[in-house]
Amino acid sequence: MFKSRPGYGLSIFAAALAAAFAVAAIGPASAQERKSIRWATSSVDSYGYKVAASMVKIAEEALGGQYTITVNPYPSTTGAMKAAMDGTGEIGYTADVGMTQLYAGEGGFKDYTPAKAKLVHAWYAYPMESFMATSAKDAGKYRCWGDFSGKPVFYTTAGFMNWLNFQRIYKTLGYQFKHVQIDAKSQSDALQAGTIAGSVAYTTAGRSLAPYWKETEVRMDVKVINPCPEEVAKLKAAGLAVVDVDPKAAFSKDVGVRQIQGVPILFAYNVRPDMPEDVVYKLLSAFYKNRESLAKADPGFTPMAADFIGMQAQGINANPDIPVHSGMAKFMKEHKAWNDKWKVAK
Repeated sequence: MFKSRPGYGLSIFAAALAAAFAVAAIGPASAQERKSIRWATSSVDSYGYKVAASMVKIAEEALGGQYTITVNPYPSTTGAMKAAMDGTGEIGYTADVGMTQLYAGEGGFKDYTPAKAKLVHAWYAYPMESFMATSAKDAGKYRCWGDFSGKPVFYTTAGFMNWLNFQRIYKTLGYQFKHVQIDAKSQSDALQAGTIAGSVAYTTAGRSLAPYWKETEVRMDVKVINPCPEEVAKLKAAGLAVVDVDPKAAFSKDVGVRQIQGVPILFAYNVRPDMPEDVVYKLLSAFYKNRESLAKADPGFTPMAADFIGMQAQGINANPDIPVHSGMAKFMKEHKAWNDKWKVAK
C-alpha cells in the first residue's frame, strides 16, 4: 500500500493555498494598475451629474478598461470647473458662458489662477435654455424681464451656468441682478411666500426640466414670463440667441404662454491640455458612435445626435480664441470639420 511521507500532504496543501492566494491577488493588482479619471460635475440633483453618471460605462469601455472613472459632484458648476483645473478632477462640467468668464477672468474666476491649467475645448454635449418664471398668483405683476430688475430672484444656484447666463443677459439689457440664494428644493415655498419675485427655469434640449423644477410644478402653479420684443431685439443685437421652447414638452401644466422664449447655452465636459490625446479622442469617438442610442435613452441628447459634429464646432466657435484639446482636434480633422483659425492646446 502506498504511504505518503510525513508532512507531504501538508506541503501540498500549503502550495495549493499559496497558489489560490496568488490567483486571487491578480484582480486587485490589475485594478490598482487602472488609471483614475475623476469627472467633476455640479450637485447630484442636477442634469449635469445625471449625464456624467450615465456616460461612465461607455467611457470606460471606450478606454479599454484601462481607466476607472468616478463622478464627483460639487456645489456648483464653477466649483466643478475649478476642481478640474486645480487637479482634484480630470474632466470639468462647464458651458460656453463659463468658458467665456474663465478666460476673461470675470465673475467666479476673478483673480483666479488654476493650480494646474485652464480647461480647453473637449466635448460639447447638450444645450439648455434659460427663462424666467414666477408664481401664478403674482404673474400679473410682470410683463417683461425688466420687471424683475432689482427684485429678489433665484437665478438658479449661484455658480451654475444658467445663473451665469442670466448675469450675461442682465448685463446686455442693463438690468440689476439681485440674486437670492436658497436651497433649490425650497423654491416652491419661496415663490408662494413671496420671498423671491421669480425664479429662473431651464430646459435641456427644449424638453427636460431640472428635477427640482418638476417638484415645484407639482406643488404649485407657475407662469412663464417671456422677454418683451424690444428685449429680444437687444439680446439678438448683442449676439445672443433667443429660442422657442414648447411649454407642453417641458411642463405638465399650463404656464400661460404658447411658446417659451429662452436664451440657450451649450454645456460641455472639458479637460486640461495635459489629458492624453488618445483619451479625449477615444471618448469623443465612442460618444459619436453611440449618439443615437444616447438620444433614445435621454431626449436631452437629441440635438447632439442630430448633428454631433456641428455641436462641437458650435461649442468651439462660441469661444474661438480658447484652445482646442489635441484629441478633439484629431477627431474634428478626421471628420473634415476642422477650422484652421482654431488653435490646438499645448
